[in-house]
Amino acid sequence: MGGWGTMRCRSCGSDIPEGMLICPDCGTEVQIVPDYNPLDDVLARQVKGSVEGATRPLRTDDIRRYRGRNEQQNSKSTRVLSQSELDQIRAERMRRVKQNAMHNEKERQRQIMLRKKRALKRRLQALATFFVLLVLVIGVCAFLLYQNSYDGVLRNANQALGSGSLSEAEVAFQRAVQKDASRPEAYVGLSKVYMAREDMEAAEEVFIKAVNSQPLNVAIYNAAIEFYVENGQTDKIPGLLEGCEQSVLEELEEYQSDAPTFSLAEGIYTEVQQVTLTGKGTIHYTLDGSEPTADSPEYTEPLLLDEGTVVVKAICVNALGIPSLSVSRTYVVEIPVEDAPAVTPSTGQYTTPTQITIQVPEGYTAYYTMDNTEPTASSARYEGPIDMPEGRTFFAAVLISDSGKATPVTKRNYVLTYE
Repeated sequence: MGGWGTMRCRSCGSDIPEGMLICPDCGTEVQIVPDYNPLDDVLARQVKGSVEGATRPLRTDDIRRYRGRNEQQNSKSTRVLSQSELDQIRAERMRRVKQNAMHNEKERQRQIMLRKKRALKRRLQALATFFVLLVLVIGVCAFLLYQNSYDGVLRNANQALGSGSLSEAEVAFQRAVQKDASRPEAYVGLSKVYMAREDMEAAEEVFIKAVNSQPLNVAIYNAAIEFYVENGQTDKIPGLLEGCEQSVLEELEEYQSDAPTFSLAEGIYTEVQQVTLTGKGTIHYTLDGSEPTADSPEYTEPLLLDEGTVVVKAICVNALGIPSLSVSRTYVVEIPVEDAPAVTPSTGQYTTPTQITIQVPEGYTAYYTMDNTEPTASSARYEGPIDMPEGRTFFAAVLISDSGKATPVTKRNYVLTYE
């Protein structure tokens, strides 16, 4: 069988791809040119519209009439086709019809898929737009909620404090406290407002009121301690923690320092005493009754208590520089005073060389005069027996203890005359 040649649509003139029996543009059955065969027209009419038409039996008289009418138009169409050729043509047409049908079905399915993809794309775009709007709405709501939350109010308060708007910051910090009184940040910010106004008393009062209203809130205690540390008022920390619940003290153990202990109980003593102080950390003390601080003398050796009344106060300072509560002990040392010194010989007249002696007990020094004046620590010091001068002598002696306390004065009147 000869080649099909170029195929064009009889209706619209469009080129028809090889192997297709229906025009893809207008749907009209194909016309084969220029190698035209009248049997093609007959077969085309037989298969027009459906596969069933293509398989309908061919009528011989139709073929003959058609060939007679078109003999002059195409000299090549002079041979009657055999049955095998007709069967072959019919089979080829059937194959092409099926192929075209399959192609059309694939095209239809492709178009359906395209429409579905476009619809899906539109739905996805709509869904994306919806989600964008939803996110925006959620974001706006979240922003508004944040602005009205403790953290949001606190942030605005800190911004106001940073810009120097102290009144605005004060109101905002107080509002944050109202929203959550258990958190320490607002109290810290409020104290900074008062410090910026140079009102340290008000700044401290913020924490005092907070811990008094929430005695178990360790976070607020920590904030108060940091306030004292930053402002060089560590000596106030022991008072802050005094009387706290045990659970709070356990959490704040690092800020505590135990008070020192005294080796000597306070009381009245008749002899000079010494007292030893012990404790963890550095011990500082005072002996004049004033409150000790980290700047007071550091304890390094036992304290000697001389005669008199002494008030010893001491603190321990731990590694963080936090002092303990002050501990006080009062000591009274009263050393008994000796009687007037014993002086020999007694008052009288003497005619032979005689020596004057004074009995000096331990812990005392004797002083004397021989000119009828009162003896003092500035008078002559007794070192041993004194030769009685010739003539009249007014002798007076006194004992002065090591602590400086003087005894009554002993007086003698001597007259030494040699015979």
